[in-house]
Amino acid sequence: MRILVGVSGGVDSACALHMLKNQGNSVIGAIMKIYNGEVKTLANSCYGTNKEQEINDAQKICKFVNCDFHLIDLAYEYDNIVFQKFKKLYLEGLTPNPCVLCNKFIKFGLFVKKAREIVDFDKFATGHYAKNEFNPITGRYELKKGKNPKKDQTYFLYKLTQEELKNIIFPLGNFDKEEIRHYAIKNNIPTAQKKDSQDFYKGDYSELFDIEKNKGEIKDRFGNILGYHEGIFNYTIGQRKGLKIAYSEPLYVIGINKSDNSIIVGTKEETYCRGLFANDINWVALDNPKKPFEASAKIRSTSSNLDVVVYPLDNNRLKVEFKQKVSSIAPSQAVVLYHNDTVIAGGTIESSF
Repeated sequence: MRILVGVSGGVDSACALHMLKNQGNSVIGAIMKIYNGEVKTLANSCYGTNKEQEINDAQKICKFVNCDFHLIDLAYEYDNIVFQKFKKLYLEGLTPNPCVLCNKFIKFGLFVKKAREIVDFDKFATGHYAKNEFNPITGRYELKKGKNPKKDQTYFLYKLTQEELKNIIFPLGNFDKEEIRHYAIKNNIPTAQKKDSQDFYKGDYSELFDIEKNKGEIKDRFGNILGYHEGIFNYTIGQRKGLKIAYSEPLYVIGINKSDNSIIVGTKEETYCRGLFANDINWVALDNPKKPFEASAKIRSTSSNLDVVVYPLDNNRLKVEFKQKVSSIAPSQAVVLYHNDTVIAGGTIESSF
């Protein structure tokens, strides 16, 4: 096949490119540029890094593999589609996930579309640790966890549609990170020892958003003022550190109110919820079922899977009840539902109860 491979300048995508070439495919490498502003953060983060170094590394990888290389400039699109939405929601006290938005609209969307305008290819591949398999019984493509659960990235990919999955390859799905690192060293890949890129942004979000501090109250759920903050964007649901409040027991952020610019805190017990409502659901393994079903769920990328009962609702919404109480559910984060290792669906957390 003729395969476009998204290369980032890191070891994972480099190995994906090398593997596909060794399997006899005709490969093309491409990197997307998503940032045009002044560099304000450390290397090995996604947004605002020294992209010249990333681009140079990607070029070295493609030269090593002996394939064509393309740079796709999506900085304007990323800013308008992902970053501005992320900024707006964050300043409202919500906790959006920019990686989910980027994967859906940029990396697996406009990046592929713009690449097709300059080069022909049959499939698109990335270095994500995930699997994409066709189920002949259901007639649907299934997004599944990769071999190594610690590196699983399906949480960030749940918005992919059947049409998109049909044309996507994940070459690293059957490998863990140690195997990929060993593969890179064994094959003398230029970025074999390069550190992983982990975070969306390394730095203070007030600098990223270019906004002034906005002092407000930190209160308990009864309205008692316990302290003060310098901007609700500095806090997330479940946060414990940085509150600077003397209290008889540890306090956690349990609410963020843009209306009065306040942070609500409570004890560990007050962080627990029985369930959540989610909207904007993307059905992957199933086709919009009408009856309740049991599943497991992740409410953040680093959380373990939790047993739940799922109730489909009208207007593309879900009610998810946990079989055990869960701490610190953050509105605007993603909830992703699984059956064993297969993604059933995912959506945006609306509220908890």
